[in-house]
Amino acid sequence: MRTLPDIAIEPIVRAALLEDLGRAGDLTTDAIIPAGQTGEVAIVAREAGVVAGAQCAAWAWKLVDERVQTSFEVADGGRVAPGTVIGRAAGPMRGLLTGERVALNFLGQLSGVATGTARIADAIAHTNAHVADTRKTVPGLRALQKYAVACGGGQNHRFGLDDAVLIKDNHVAAAGSITEAVRRAKAAVGHLVKIEVEVDTLDQLRELLAVGADAVLLDNMGPAQLAEAVALVDGRMVTEASGRITPDTAVAIAEAGVDLISVGWLTHSARVLDVGLDFVAA
Repeated sequence: MRTLPDIAIEPIVRAALLEDLGRAGDLTTDAIIPAGQTGEVAIVAREAGVVAGAQCAAWAWKLVDERVQTSFEVADGGRVAPGTVIGRAAGPMRGLLTGERVALNFLGQLSGVATGTARIADAIAHTNAHVADTRKTVPGLRALQKYAVACGGGQNHRFGLDDAVLIKDNHVAAAGSITEAVRRAKAAVGHLVKIEVEVDTLDQLRELLAVGADAVLLDNMGPAQLAEAVALVDGRMVTEASGRITPDTAVAIAEAGVDLISVGWLTHSARVLDVGLDFVAA
C-alpha cells in the first residue's frame, strides 16, 4: 500500500491527543509510572481482519514522546488472524501508556473500515465489479477512512464536492430535468471534470443516455433491473450501483454487470476491529 503523507496525518492525530489529554495530561500514568521507566508493548489483533492505520498509531506515540520507537510486522493492507502481533512499540513507559488509547482507536477504526471493505471485495472478486466508498465519512477522518478502504481492496469515490460533478435527485428536481441539469453542468465545468448522474428508473436512464455523461449512479435497483440498465448503457458510461448494499446482497448486484458498487456503511458505521496492547517487558 502507498502511504498517506505525514502532513495529512499529524494534525488529525494531534487533535485526538489533545482531546484525550485535556488540561492536565495523563493523571493515572504520571502518578504510577516513574519518569525514567522504559518498556515494550505488542500491538495484537484480537480477531481476524485487515490492518490499516499503522502510521496513525506511530504518530500518536511520537507526538506524546518522540523517544518511543514503533515497528510493524504487518503492513497496512495485510491480513491478520486472532493473536497476530501487528507491531511493537518501545521506549519510555509513560509515553507508551499515555498514547495507547489514541493509537488503538485509530488502528481499530481504520482496520474495521478495511476489514468491512475486504468482505465485499472478496465476495465479488469473481466479477468485474469493484467496491467503492462514499462521502458518508466520520467528520475529520475522510482521508484516513478512504485510505483504509483502499487497504481493504476498495476504490475511492470522490473525496469532496470539488472532485467531480454528481447530479442527484434534488439537483434534477431543482433544474427541472436530467437533460437540463446535465446541460448546465457541462456548460459550467472544465473538460477534465467528470459528470455522473443518479437515476432511479430506466426511463431516467434513457433520458441520460440521450444527453450523455461519464457515469451513471443506479440507485436502489434490484439485480434484474440493474442487468437491464447495464444492457441499455452498453459500455457508453461507467455504471455504479448504490443503496443499502450488504455483503449478502453485493454478489447478485455485482453479477448484474455493474462496474462499481458504492457502500456508505464502510465508513459511516464500520465495525471497529478489536486490537489490543500487551505488555512485553520493562
